[in-house]
Amino acid sequence: MKIFILFSLLFSILTGCSAPEKDQDVLTGADRLLGEEFSLIKDKNVGIVTNHTALLSNGIHLVDTLHNRADVTVKVLFGPEHGIRGDEPDGMKIKDGIDSKTGVPVYSLYGKIRKPTPEMLKDVDVLIFDIQDIGARFYTFISTMYYTLQAAAENDIPVLVLDRPNPIGGLTVDGPIRVEELKSFVAIAPVAIVHGMTVGELATIFNDENMLEDKAEADLTVVEMKNWEREMYYDQTGLNWVAPSPNMPDLETALLYPGLCLIEGTNISEGRGTLQPFKQIGAPFINKDVLSAELNKLGIEGLKITPVKYTPVSIENMSKYPKFQDKTCYGVKLEITDRDKFESLKFGVRLVSLIRQLYPDQFEFRKNWLDKLTGVEWIRDDIKNGADAIIIISKWKEEVDTFKNMRESYLRY
Repeated sequence: MKIFILFSLLFSILTGCSAPEKDQDVLTGADRLLGEEFSLIKDKNVGIVTNHTALLSNGIHLVDTLHNRADVTVKVLFGPEHGIRGDEPDGMKIKDGIDSKTGVPVYSLYGKIRKPTPEMLKDVDVLIFDIQDIGARFYTFISTMYYTLQAAAENDIPVLVLDRPNPIGGLTVDGPIRVEELKSFVAIAPVAIVHGMTVGELATIFNDENMLEDKAEADLTVVEMKNWEREMYYDQTGLNWVAPSPNMPDLETALLYPGLCLIEGTNISEGRGTLQPFKQIGAPFINKDVLSAELNKLGIEGLKITPVKYTPVSIENMSKYPKFQDKTCYGVKLEITDRDKFESLKFGVRLVSLIRQLYPDQFEFRKNWLDKLTGVEWIRDDIKNGADAIIIISKWKEEVDTFKNMRESYLRY
């Protein structure tokens, strides 16, 4: 055995092989850009679409690092929802301005304008996208990336997408495919709700599958990660969690989010206005003990469900106008006990369906918001018509399988 180990070590030295990379911390696309891929931006004027999540392994922000270098010029910054430094509440329109740390002009892509204009890009040689996603189609950062690719294509500017991990892993794919009539900023492309892809993989599928408007195609380069594997959750990457948005404080929230976000399409509180968004839901008219008991009868795997009472309040830089502000809500608290077994989106459909069954006179859909989130109309229609939630969930299997087959050739890890 000792001879074998010595031989293996000698072989590794002679051939240049290293120890298996899966035991090493993940190296993001941003770190690789500052290392072996720096030639992509050397001596160029760059525009950067980013926010506070674009940290390097040393904890310093990508923008701050590039701004302090003499061999690249940061000409302009573009901020998504929540702003360039990530401290604006959900849904609030962001204004243009000047970045307080670097003095670089900042244009908001979450206001009247969602796509960089030719005027904003006039001095840019290369456009960079570096934002941490969380793995659900309706999280708006991938929509900002979509319009970044669109602008790059229309203005003949090369675009770099610096890849980062999918926090909830790259294995699970679930949910209906958005129909064209329901294209919106929370359903920008015809991909599954839980897409199981990184931003780099999504950028390539947007670009190469003619998903951009007018079938535009950008000059796209994805700077890949090192050491990331599809089965990894974020807490297995060696990277520090940085809340991508004010109501996404930790990984458990991200794991709950694909299903619990459907509550936003109803008049039920999704826990905004508390420090436990998406980990608790409720309304003044719900009987918390009844709802908890009925949910537990469903035998949801990997999830602990208990009654809860809470009062949403306005929280600066987190949730300014939550549902049922200053009113007591009764509902359930959710705690993931086995993340490999818990299926968030399926649970979300069953949760919405059950609440409507229990409280048909008080429960309401918020106009067509659930349709926008799911990307289809039939889920809301089926719930309204009292269809069995299991039947509803089964209806998207065929299209998910089709998407999985198409997605396979775009997986980089």
